[in-house]
Amino acid sequence: MYGNCCQVDLLASSPTCRPTLGRNRLRANDHHLYHMGIRGTVARSTLADANELRDWHIYADIAYVLIGIAKDLYRNDPIGVEISDTVYALDSTTIDLCRSLFRWATFRTTKSAVKMHTLLDLRGSIPDCIWITEGKVHDVNIMDKLVVEPGAWYIMDRGYLDFERLYALHQARAYFVIRAKDTLAFCRRYSRTVDKATGLRCDQTIVLTGPRAAQRYPEPLRRVVFYDEEKDKRLKFLTNNFAVAPLIVAQLYRRRWAVELFFKWVKQHLRIKAFYGTSRNAVKTQLWIAIATYVLVAILKKRLGTDASLYTILQILSVSIFEKTPFYRRFLAWISQNRPLNHVTNCNCVTYNRTVVEFFTSA
Repeated sequence: MYGNCCQVDLLASSPTCRPTLGRNRLRANDHHLYHMGIRGTVARSTLADANELRDWHIYADIAYVLIGIAKDLYRNDPIGVEISDTVYALDSTTIDLCRSLFRWATFRTTKSAVKMHTLLDLRGSIPDCIWITEGKVHDVNIMDKLVVEPGAWYIMDRGYLDFERLYALHQARAYFVIRAKDTLAFCRRYSRTVDKATGLRCDQTIVLTGPRAAQRYPEPLRRVVFYDEEKDKRLKFLTNNFAVAPLIVAQLYRRRWAVELFFKWVKQHLRIKAFYGTSRNAVKTQLWIAIATYVLVAILKKRLGTDASLYTILQILSVSIFEKTPFYRRFLAWISQNRPLNHVTNCNCVTYNRTVVEFFTSA
């Protein structure tokens, strides 16, 4: 977790942007390592062996415990759309690996890779479920692993367009919004009036006419077309919800971008591009530790009640993780040094002391 907080190789010898970490990140903190039970020099092979031998399910379970805490904290956060239901975005990101070292992670003939399939709760951008697979696994197959929540929305791009699986979502009483392909064969049954000044172009009830598609999804669908003036694109959406306003459908799909930002943040700020081990277990262990780090930082942000970014909290955590000083004191010190208190939103020292002490003592 320390490596993820600092975004660096624990044992690397190249200089970093933070000189206080020195040329060796762990050895620079020798006088603090007793907190972690470390009594001697840590070799890279030691970390590699640990990741190889310790079951990755341990770290996955820790991450899911943290996810449960974070989801409760962010349950009432707005998503920018006037809707009270739970909204999920489903997508995946590919992490490239060396073909000669990670032969088990089949992807292409010239390189290996793993995929991190993520179901992201848009209230707080907290991952609800994560599946780590080989790179060759197609995104649509993950829909078979979903534990569908009735009444929830699932937002997906065109890579998940499989009408048999979408019909399974419909039968489970969940809603979906998905991009339609330009080649979609359908018959229009009814058109509703739309306000074209909002970007809407049509709101239709359709039935699929393709022989396989009609068999796999035999019920009517709703087709909404929206014109994105900024990108000069016509976006075609399919949904099984006929009750919400058509503009809500387009706005929900726009919020799907949150999962892309989640992937970007994790790849930029956490250590998931270089691995200490080469086995399947080692890779999954490091990825789950990174996910647990992200969720832990999100919990700290909410419990502190601050508008500071996740990256800022991660930076503060990275330089004090081995120290006895409680994190909330470190955070208050950063507040006093970087922001005048009369310009800090939601900054109340008494609240910080109470909420953060409760957080650490109740852990």
